[in-house]
Amino acid sequence: MTPENFMRQKPARRTWLAATLVVIACLHSPAGAQTAPKVKFVTSEGEFIVEVYPDKAPKTVENFLQYVKDKHYDGTIFHRVISNFMVQGGGFDATYAQKPTRPPVVHEGQEAIAKGGPKNIVGTLAMARTSEPNSASSQFFINVKDNDFLNPTVIPPGDPVPRFEYQGQVYKNTPRAQLTNAPQLFGYTVFGKVTSGMDVINKIKGVATGAGGPFTSDVPKTPILIKSATLLN
Repeated sequence: MTPENFMRQKPARRTWLAATLVVIACLHSPAGAQTAPKVKFVTSEGEFIVEVYPDKAPKTVENFLQYVKDKHYDGTIFHRVISNFMVQGGGFDATYAQKPTRPPVVHEGQEAIAKGGPKNIVGTLAMARTSEPNSASSQFFINVKDNDFLNPTVIPPGDPVPRFEYQGQVYKNTPRAQLTNAPQLFGYTVFGKVTSGMDVINKIKGVATGAGGPFTSDVPKTPILIKSATLLN
């Protein structure tokens, strides 16, 4: 529609068209897009900011943000630092006492990857857990290298699954239950990434480590304290 034709419309019609154009413009503009929640961490080594993705891993993000709102992370430490792997924190205070947590959150790694979510690459934020996939609570880690082996494996549709590839090996006509119950396929749920302050993470990954508290290795010799974690938006 040309500007001339637009002006020939009746007033009510012009008003409706103008309103529609405004809505469409908003939907396609960055301001109209959903803003990823951001959390600012203030540590003894500096500050960094992460953004999280509720559209990819909603339960995981809700769980993480609730710990932030509850001030759970304030006063905790990065208790596990491996320079060519990741830095992990969010579970222990400066005396190495483990903080109480809520019940574990359901594992969402495969669903997040299927939705196009991020993988375990440099700068991404993921939930720490035990060997039990559905055991993540408050602890998280930040990848400091690309850790492909931590990525969840999406199971193709079908029962049996016609073709499935894992670590370079192809499996054919595999019963679906055999795959959905395989712990090694769950990987680790990535739910965010560092958007500012990656230099601080790189500083943390380079600190000297050793034994500390109940841990026999990988503990920073000088404690790295999370002074505060604050929701920005």
